[in-house]
Amino acid sequence: MDAVACAERGQVDADLGGGVIKQRIAGSGQGKSGGYRTIIVFRRGERAVFVYGFAKNERENIRADEEKEFKESARYILGLTDRQLEELVKRGDLVEVKGT
Repeated sequence: MDAVACAERGQVDADLGGGVIKQRIAGSGQGKSGGYRTIIVFRRGERAVFVYGFAKNERENIRADEEKEFKESARYILGLTDRQLEELVKRGDLVEVKGT
């Protein structure tokens, strides 16, 4: 995913702290500024988990309480072992997306 590749290179649109970043993604036929925003639990070189996305034209930003919840989720997600993550994917609780 381009958003993760950019983050791995240090190109993060917004670092919310606690392992949570916000990355812009271009919409079909649009640039990033009018596209989508994604919330990603991220640890460089280890893990990237997309936890939320929204269209820029549908809402301006996330609320403070949502940001807090994402950070709490990040603590949990970043603490999981690879085996635990694999089990969550196997159960269908998470969906693995592989870049090209």
